[in-house]
Amino acid sequence: MDVTLRPVAPRDATDGGRILYEAFRNVADRHGFPPDVPSADVGAGLVGMLIGHPGFYGAAAERNGELLGTNFMDERSIVFGIGPISVDPSAQNAGVGRMLMQDALDRAATRNAAGVRLLQAAYHNRSLCLYSTLGFRTREPMSVMSGSPPKAAFAGYDVRPAALADLDSCNALCRDVHGFDRSREVKEATERGEASVVEHLGRISGYTTLMGFFGHTVAQTDFDLMALIGAATAFHGPGVILPTRNHRVFSWCLANGMRLVMQMTLMTIGLYNEPEGSYLPSILL
Repeated sequence: MDVTLRPVAPRDATDGGRILYEAFRNVADRHGFPPDVPSADVGAGLVGMLIGHPGFYGAAAERNGELLGTNFMDERSIVFGIGPISVDPSAQNAGVGRMLMQDALDRAATRNAAGVRLLQAAYHNRSLCLYSTLGFRTREPMSVMSGSPPKAAFAGYDVRPAALADLDSCNALCRDVHGFDRSREVKEATERGEASVVEHLGRISGYTTLMGFFGHTVAQTDFDLMALIGAATAFHGPGVILPTRNHRVFSWCLANGMRLVMQMTLMTIGLYNEPEGSYLPSILL
């Protein structure tokens, strides 16, 4: 295929959103799962938001002026997060996805990223194999959990909206758990009024930028994490993404009426520290 890559542009939002929706639906339908993107309009909104955000890199694949797919990469910390990547179903299995992924990895290398991460739908064998051949290592399984928030509180764990004065404490906590901070993401979420913190014994012991697919959460303990989940008024997008090995929180979610939607796989290149605490990644890592 005579395919070329170029930077994404605002004009790609509509077609890119349609491709994002159709690509995710095509794979999900074949395996009996709900698509991560529920409609072309939602896809267009997401693609448009990423195109317009200065912290994201985006590439478009096209042939003879026709958009075939897009890929995005979050560059807001020293560890970059790839996705969403999507290829028009009519152009799949022809190397377009590999081109887009390799372009992102080349970009990460030129930007001296300490590492790159992504989340892969566990039922999609082809993407698991592709990412593995590109150098990604499987780290652990993740469970997408959905349903109504438990609305549970824990004595001594007080959840409140985050303030800009909390940024240093949140960054230090993230460094303790993951080995690097995500300062820019936390600041943006706080300024939007979406971030929350939990305090225990007089200090911040956890935070979330948004309780849902596009937010990440970091906590010292499982109880800090459960307090943040329990205080949520809603789960945004398909749900929250929980490390499956966290039995205490996983079983607590199930006991409180949440349900397992699907499994995903955390994959990384470069810097990866085994987390020293509890956490929920975002779909953008």
